[in-house]
Amino acid sequence: MACCEFPIPAEGCDGAFTVDASRVTFGRGCLTEVGDRARALGLRRVALFSDATVSRLPVFATTHGALVAAGLDVITYTDAHVEPTAASFRDAARFAQDANPDGYVSLGGGSVIDTCKAANLYATHPADFLAYVNKPIGEGKPVPGPLRPHIACPTTAGTGSEVTGITIFDLLSLKAKTGIASPALRPTEALVDPDCTVSLPPEVVASAGLDVLSHALESYTAKPYVFRSAPERPSLRPMSQGANPWSDLGCREALRLLGTYLERAVNDAADTEAREQMMWAATLAGIAFGNAGVHAPHGMAYAVAGLVREFRPSGYPPDEPLVPHGMAVIVNAPSVFRFTAEASPERHLEGARLLGADTQGAMAEDAGEVLGDELIRIMRAVGMPNGLSAVGYTDDDVTALTQGAHPQQRLLQNAPREMTKPVLAELFRQAMRYW
Repeated sequence: MACCEFPIPAEGCDGAFTVDASRVTFGRGCLTEVGDRARALGLRRVALFSDATVSRLPVFATTHGALVAAGLDVITYTDAHVEPTAASFRDAARFAQDANPDGYVSLGGGSVIDTCKAANLYATHPADFLAYVNKPIGEGKPVPGPLRPHIACPTTAGTGSEVTGITIFDLLSLKAKTGIASPALRPTEALVDPDCTVSLPPEVVASAGLDVLSHALESYTAKPYVFRSAPERPSLRPMSQGANPWSDLGCREALRLLGTYLERAVNDAADTEAREQMMWAATLAGIAFGNAGVHAPHGMAYAVAGLVREFRPSGYPPDEPLVPHGMAVIVNAPSVFRFTAEASPERHLEGARLLGADTQGAMAEDAGEVLGDELIRIMRAVGMPNGLSAVGYTDDDVTALTQGAHPQQRLLQNAPREMTKPVLAELFRQAMRYW
């Protein structure tokens, strides 16, 4: 029987999908609950992870104070690297092994939360660094058991890392981004407090918000779960299982919220309604993509971020070249969705409509252009670069970008159309400039 507008599973494909999520507490001021939440998990000695910037903000003092007030022994690690690397993950893991906490709290953006996940993993189940890293770059070994409790407290409305079992880093030796994916990495709880985003500069709000948009739109247009090969055993069903009825619910609402509030949240830090709604959209999209998976824009983004040369965006630490994650994703998105629309034009048109495009009278063959044009409009409205050329790439870089993206098969195989090397190369060319 078909479920919720999805077709009957193809022969040899999966007929079921799995729903997973962290426990989520959402609301203004909920960060003060962290001490009680940690005690309820039986924690006594807690490692509090953050970065140098967040550690100087009032939210860090609030979090640290709540943990201490609950009677917990707190050791702090504030050296999480913006856009983590293999080296920064190793440093964090060494800290965790030496500190030997019985649980973790992460306070920051996706980089901090991902660093905490990795530290928890390698301190709990020590192994060669590449053992757990996704194939083909790493060995892709399964995590052998549960990790210690982890309460994730995001300070940006973007990555969704607080509700997913994924951690991402730069492997500088290969000039590529990669990651580790396992349900064991999913934080035990998430405390999502919109007050944490009040001090964010507009550039960070824009990049993080476009990451949310990409999570929702890629999950909504991903290959449906009924077209994915059935796993050898049910316990081996991947987290990136494809679009499914559960993920669709979060994707649609997140896209609607983004269409209403993203530009407001970027343009006015005092618009507390918009910032709060963006946090809710990020949570919904995070849960959705944690159960469906993203696809080509994210897979291509790993190469865009990994091969950066001189680009230094405003609003971010100026110490080293950087293409922020959400920016690295969105510069590929119009090119990709113009190509994938052929596979599910109705979903691409629905995504465009939810984001605010006028789709009345649009035909199936118009879907790619309608969605691509709406994404470009949003990019321009929130100050994103004009494609890959604006972050330092030229047509001469297409081969290197393609070689960097193609190993991201966990993501690319989730796309609704096949992502061969020639296809990726053409998508990168089309993403060089949009206006």
